[in-house]
Amino acid sequence: MEDPKEQAATPPPAGQKLPSKAHQPLESPDDYSKHEIRSRNEILFILRALIEAGSLITVYFNQGNDFLLTSLLEISADGTTLVLDVGSNSEMNRRALLADKLICVTSHRSVKIQFSLDGVDPVKFQERKAFLGNVPPTLARLQLRDFFRLATQRTDPLKCLIPVMKEDGATVKIEATIMDISGGGVALILPYDDTYFEIGKEFPNCSFTLPGVGNIVATLRVLKLFDETMANGRVRKRAGCQFFKLPSQMTTLIQRYIIKVEAERRARELGFS
Repeated sequence: MEDPKEQAATPPPAGQKLPSKAHQPLESPDDYSKHEIRSRNEILFILRALIEAGSLITVYFNQGNDFLLTSLLEISADGTTLVLDVGSNSEMNRRALLADKLICVTSHRSVKIQFSLDGVDPVKFQERKAFLGNVPPTLARLQLRDFFRLATQRTDPLKCLIPVMKEDGATVKIEATIMDISGGGVALILPYDDTYFEIGKEFPNCSFTLPGVGNIVATLRVLKLFDETMANGRVRKRAGCQFFKLPSQMTTLIQRYIIKVEAERRARELGFS
């Protein structure tokens, strides 16, 4: 796919503005793979959320030189096909039907979503023209400004074990509470007597368990440190930490956990659990 700057030089279809940065494709396969989701249930959950929200989707094709604006209308009952609305420009619709690959980019609740379709076919949906495509086997999902951050439960919080070296050279593990988590890092509440954390310091082999998903082992790099005064007047320490060179499979597990918790929360809000 061409560089987004080159795409911007292409005149948009009549009556359309060029998409914002949030609706431009990820620039490289590496960017996509870092945020890739392969679970079919998770993909279907995200696509159905787009339908419910009526999210606007930008579809790129012809090596990124053409695009149209659309929305997702339906997912088949068996979860194998999807229906997209046609665009407002008939010539762009004609070109889209001839394309062998289309890149779909959208955002939902401050999360950027991207997936590819290997061509689309014309179809009638509720007596109007539409596009029919196969549900993608993979999908990329990342926060527009960085990563989507999930606030963890206060009643049963996640605990992170952090190996630290004492002055005598012995290694011990301290336990910190995870306040929120994303594919990029965690916010931690540190033990009151902590003396190990410093901005810029790295802690290899930190570990925590994501219930129902799996175990994470990562290197944490400290980016922020600050004190927080509690209602009882006691001061606790907090740290904002970045995952350093986190393996892609670990990123996938974190994304899976975030989607799982969001789905469970939504089910509770709707009274399904």
